[in-house]
Amino acid sequence: METKHRLQIVMFTVFLLLAQWIVLAPTALAQTSFYEGKNVLLLSGTDAGGAGDLRTRAVIPVLKKHIPGHPNIVVQYMPGAGGRKAANHMYKSVRPDGLTIGAMITGMVQGTIFGETDVLYELDKFIYLGSHARYAPYGFLTSKTAGFNTRETLSAARGVRIGAPAVGHSLYTMARLFAYMLDMKEPRFVTGYTPREIDFALEKNEIDARVSILDSLLTRNAHWLDKDLVHVHATIDIPKGFKHADARLAKLPEIESFARSNQDRRLIQLFRGARDTGQPFVLPPGTPAAQVKILREAMRKAFADPEYVKAYEKLTSEPAMPITWEDFEVQLREVPREAEIIDLFKRLSSPAPLPARPSR
Repeated sequence: METKHRLQIVMFTVFLLLAQWIVLAPTALAQTSFYEGKNVLLLSGTDAGGAGDLRTRAVIPVLKKHIPGHPNIVVQYMPGAGGRKAANHMYKSVRPDGLTIGAMITGMVQGTIFGETDVLYELDKFIYLGSHARYAPYGFLTSKTAGFNTRETLSAARGVRIGAPAVGHSLYTMARLFAYMLDMKEPRFVTGYTPREIDFALEKNEIDARVSILDSLLTRNAHWLDKDLVHVHATIDIPKGFKHADARLAKLPEIESFARSNQDRRLIQLFRGARDTGQPFVLPPGTPAAQVKILREAMRKAFADPEYVKAYEKLTSEPAMPITWEDFEVQLREVPREAEIIDLFKRLSSPAPLPARPSR
């Protein structure tokens, strides 16, 4: 009797597994057969060989591994207009068949939020697969020979010379944000340098200050800290709350500690949010739900794959901190879009004198 009961259980289990296979097999077969033998075009909004390209390159072989059917992934570069050229093309010209993925850069997000005239896409209508490269904390530093070794001396001085690339460059705009939040008086922004040339200008006392990505400070100019040649006044953590591993930098005041009003905090949130969205992967509106599901799941698996983490950190010297498409969409919704905050951001990005900061 017991043997007969066990046999019934086994037969029932086999029946359930068979039924499950009958239901799921066509779906699995359809997923595999759609991408098998096909080419997927990865449209990149950056130049070949740059930091943004290296981040994308890290995920390509791992993504291919996790897409059912393992299609070939071909990269096409379309730099221009801070990433908006590629975003326009993805939105207006790409067939929504699941065979073209956009590898965008942060300028795509900023272009919409700041109302750039060349934006032909709607940011909230793209289909997102995830994003990488959230990590990019910055610091504001001065040369010790300039004598601005406290916040008080920095705020009291007039005409502090701050080196930066072109007006509107991220380092220029970030430097202006620091100067604004530190209540600096009539700082002079000396532009026209490459990021590396700013280092030389600081060492030659042609300028007094600069903004630097903290990792660049530690890898390219570690002797500045080791020999006490600079004073780092403050940082901006991107993402918020993520402190640098180096103890000398982790203990520094974060820019939001200087906020005096909700407007200050919203302005910082806009700066942080525009960078924190990283480099998103997108599909054009109208892409079939079946292909969206396949590619979202493949990207999720790729970002969690140790092979991606290892390649990313080797190629970029940054920690891998990817975000899922769900988290990306949450962050996108939280980026401030109030007209007065955006107007203040634009003024900080312009060549005009720094706007007056309300006392309270």
